[in-house]
Order: sequence, then C-alpha cells, then structure tokens
Amino acid sequence: MTRRADARSYDLDALRDRVMTERGGSVHDSIPQLADADPGLCGLALALPDGTVRTSAQADVAVSVQSAVKPFLFALALLDTGGDALHRIGIEPTGEAFDAIKLETGTGRPPNPMVNAGALLTAALVDGDDVDARTERILRGLSAFAARDLEVDEDVARSEHLLGDRNHALAHLMRAEGTLRVGADDAVAVYARACAVLVDARTLAVMGATLACGGRNPVSGEQVVPTEVARDVVSVMATCGVYDGSGRWMRAVGVPAKSSVSGGIVLSVPGVLGGAVISPPLDEQGTSVRGRIACEALSAELDVHVFGARAR
Repeated sequence: MTRRADARSYDLDALRDRVMTERGGSVHDSIPQLADADPGLCGLALALPDGTVRTSAQADVAVSVQSAVKPFLFALALLDTGGDALHRIGIEPTGEAFDAIKLETGTGRPPNPMVNAGALLTAALVDGDDVDARTERILRGLSAFAARDLEVDEDVARSEHLLGDRNHALAHLMRAEGTLRVGADDAVAVYARACAVLVDARTLAVMGATLACGGRNPVSGEQVVPTEVARDVVSVMATCGVYDGSGRWMRAVGVPAKSSVSGGIVLSVPGVLGGAVISPPLDEQGTSVRGRIACEALSAELDVHVFGARAR
C-alpha cells in the first residue's frame, strides 16, 4: 500500500513542476481579459482545518473567479432565503455545457446552481434591493469565505455584462417562465460582477476549506454559513461542479470541486481540507488541464478520494 502523504508538509512546488510539463488545452477567449491570460500560470494551494495554508509558486497571482464563484453564490442564496433557494433551483446534473440554454421542463427552474442559469438566479436571490446592494452583499460574503477583503475587476465585469449574450438569453427565459423576479439585465449585471471578483489560489483554497469545515473559516474562525448550508453546497459540487465531466471527475479525483473558465479549480474535502489550482489552459469541458492532473495527484497522494477505502 502506498503511504499517504501529510498535507501539512506536502510539496506543492514539486507537484507544480510535474504538471508544468503538460502543454495541452487552450485559454478561454469569450472576453478579451480571459483571452489574454498567461498560459504558463500555475499556482496551487491547500488550506487545512487548523488554519494552516500551504502554497506553491504563483499561488498569489490573481485572476477573475469566474464560475468558481458559483458554490459560494449558492451558499449565500441559501443563507439569505432561509433555505428557500432549494425550492427555486434544481440540484440535478445536466450532462450539458455550463451555458446551455435549458431550464427544467414543467418548472422553469434552472437545473442546478453550478450552471450559468442557476448562478444567475442565486446571485439574484441574495439580499439587496438593487444591483449595487446585491453586489455589495456578495462581495462581503465572498470576503468572509476568503478571510480577506476581495475586489471586483471592473474591466472584466464590464466585458462579462456586454458580451454575455447567452447569460442575457437565460435571464430573459427565466423571466418569461416567472422564475427570475428581478430584471433580466439587473440579474446579468450582478452575476457579471460576481464572476469578476479577483482571487488567487491561496484565496480559493481558504474559501474551499470554509465549506469543507462546515461553514467555519479555518483562518478567521468565523462561522460564515451554517453547517447545513455548507453540506448542501458541497453535495451539489460533487454531482454538478465539473458540468458534463462531473461523473468522470468524481471517479478519478473523488473530491467535490468547482471548475472555472479562468483556469481555477476549488476543492472541498469535508472535514479534511480545501484546495485550489489556477492554470488557464482548459479541456473541452472547460476544466483546467493542469488543474485536473494536479487534483488527481493530490487525491491519490493525500488519499482524500471521498469514496476511497482509507486506513486511518
């Protein structure tokens, strides 16, 4: 049996060196700022329940969070609606792309909160009477997950809003179905700003660890969301977090995760750790190529596959 590595002393720089030999994938180009990303960027981080955070080189390089924000929007929507968001959004995987123009038949609900339709709705469900108020609520909530003040890249937000035609289509479709109860353009504006929040691998790892620790931030000690909310979010990450590749991900990596088109992957292993990789070149499912390889290695070497038979 292979000896399990200790996360507190795990050599992330050595893992980074291993995955940097991979040259596959392509940088996402839906907006200019993503198209200009450095394909050589690769940062890794682990955050543990005792507040320890381990990082590799480039773990402090910031990118826009993009779809990795979705679990945290879902958490805030659950908190702010007293759980009613579970009745407004489905939780089943779709087997389709993240921006598919699709709602549940018969209900008009988004299929789950990890696709764009669901995230548009969760961003609209957080507390606030207008775009600015909801944006501020989201920024405060994300900062609590991160244990530091986060900022919005306004240029990215502007591009996301102006060029997000499919998001506008989804918002108008949900308005027509009666699912979305704020203006379609307002919903897209709030979601665009949420996606444009700047994070690095260290920040994402702490955010993932907060979910893994039952909603308690291991760095700040703050109970950001109730344990039940964290449980529900991590459960949906496990089934839907890597879109139409979620089944393959859970077999190979076995760790609840959320991918993003900026190359970020956030991990939450309940009770064990949070983790993150940021590397922009993506595969056909929109998942970081180096990130997937790194996460498979972390899962195997730290023995954190949630369905693995671990000798403790």
